[in-house]
Amino acid sequence: MELTAEQIQSQWDKFIGYINEYISPDRAEKLISFYEQHKEEIMLMPASHKKAYHNCFPGGYIDHVNRVVECALKLTSVWSDMGVDKDTFTLEEIVFSAINHDLGKMGDGVEYAHVPSTDQWRKKNLGEMYTFNTKISYMSVPDRSIYLLTSNNIGVSPNEWLGIKLHDGLYDSANEPYYKTYLPETKPRTSLPFIIHHADMMATRIEFEREWLPKFNIENSPSISESTKKKTSARKKALSSVSSPGLKNMLDNL
Repeated sequence: MELTAEQIQSQWDKFIGYINEYISPDRAEKLISFYEQHKEEIMLMPASHKKAYHNCFPGGYIDHVNRVVECALKLTSVWSDMGVDKDTFTLEEIVFSAINHDLGKMGDGVEYAHVPSTDQWRKKNLGEMYTFNTKISYMSVPDRSIYLLTSNNIGVSPNEWLGIKLHDGLYDSANEPYYKTYLPETKPRTSLPFIIHHADMMATRIEFEREWLPKFNIENSPSISESTKKKTSARKKALSSVSSPGLKNMLDNL
């Protein structure tokens, strides 16, 4: 997928709008100042380095983050309707966590984590359009996200720390002590991390479907021969003429 320059700018404006709308003025000012310093690079960042994942294209990062914010807001409403304790987190904490959950993907603020790949074989055969920048030391995305915020004097609440740290759920084994605990005292005291994780999963899945499901559609696949398409069409026509529901169901499952 590709975004036009206008679409990338529109996504950026929406992103800044979320900060202004949901984040308290003091932190909003610091956040916007930080993001504006790195505007050009962040606007053009992908959400992942490989086509097989999600939003691996210029502008994919902000497009993904905005979708996570939108999903988080909708899921907060659903969780609230179903009886979650709303006193354990604030809407600002939800949005702040969603906005910054993947910030670590930008790198250390000097060098960027992923750079366009020059390896044509890996691009063609593995879909790796970007490669890890070896000039920076390794740090997990959630840890680097929190580091970038705190090192730029942007305050992070305990709830936001958990939301960012745990946003990958059990896909990250480092999160097991938080999620796989059997004592009431050691379970999270807020549902915010679960909401952020579910929002991230929802956004990622939607982006995957948008990119890949059309390519999996056999009817529209250019790789399917014309004879196969004709056979499929003939089969559908034949089935439509069968009046017996039972016989039609049996033939349809052959």
